[in-house]
Amino acid sequence: MPYAENAAIEQWLAQTPPEDVLEPDLPIVDPHHHLWDLRDTSAPWAQKVYLCDEMSEEIRASGHNVVQTVFAQCNAFYRADGPEEMRCVGETEFVHGVVAMSRSGRYGPARLCTGIFSGADLRPGKAVEPVLQAHLDASPNFRGIRTAFPSDLNAEFMDGYAMLGKHGLSFDHYSPDCERLPILAKLAEAHPEVPIIVNHLGGKIDPDASPAEVSRWQECIDAIASSPNVVIKCGGAQQRVGLDWQPPFHMDRRAEGPLSSEELCDLLYPFYRYAIEAFGPDRCMFESNFPVDKESVSYRTLWNLMKRIASKMGLGEAEKTALFSGTAARVYRLDMTGSMG
Repeated sequence: MPYAENAAIEQWLAQTPPEDVLEPDLPIVDPHHHLWDLRDTSAPWAQKVYLCDEMSEEIRASGHNVVQTVFAQCNAFYRADGPEEMRCVGETEFVHGVVAMSRSGRYGPARLCTGIFSGADLRPGKAVEPVLQAHLDASPNFRGIRTAFPSDLNAEFMDGYAMLGKHGLSFDHYSPDCERLPILAKLAEAHPEVPIIVNHLGGKIDPDASPAEVSRWQECIDAIASSPNVVIKCGGAQQRVGLDWQPPFHMDRRAEGPLSSEELCDLLYPFYRYAIEAFGPDRCMFESNFPVDKESVSYRTLWNLMKRIASKMGLGEAEKTALFSGTAARVYRLDMTGSMG
């Protein structure tokens, strides 16, 4: 049943220009989406409720062949009691319930949350190990964490970070400030055994950025792309950043409705192309970042955008497979048996 709290975003998206689904049979792993219920919070996102029903319907209505998804940390359903450092495990417990719901097949053929990355504070050093173990115990689909890292990469944090390697876990990173990427490269070099996944093209993506700003973003992308244990998620370019900045095609700035995938490709192609060429397709994965990016684009239009980018770059079938499913499956260790059609 639709939630009244979601009405504004759904009404705006209803103005989306109609598009046929491009390459409808191409298997997709969506490696970055959230699930949440924000009705009693001050969070700025327009999509207040996004749970198993909403994500499953998003996939069905899009017409794209999304076969699996990865849940992305968003502080959802933390425990309300118990030790403070353990409360983040509630997120993995919640998501594993969605895993079971999806696996029943009652919500469609797509398998939701076959990979999960959640939260944990690494600053206490080795003391984080019981928290990581609790996540692992909460779901066999748990793959790693997303959390901030200190600029000085101090010894306590590094001891905590080493626990990821010990348990075979990955580290997702996002900051709208691309200047964090050269520091992240030092972290990657110090612990090559830990896969690092850079989220959302490495920082705020502004199609109106100055040449100097674009050049600096490119330098930071090059700095992190030199680390072989790092991959990048190509997406998130449609999201607001904080409370004060939205891209020019965001719902808060376009009362007339969303842009088409062709129009978005014209605006954003240079950013996607640069990142994909810097890392190589086998170290890149397209992502939805839903429902955050939903404030600018529908799920159908977004995946059409990704397919237009791949086509415009002239990518071959193996390169497209990497971008749309292969890299995500490898990095998040997904079982793709029966998922590729």
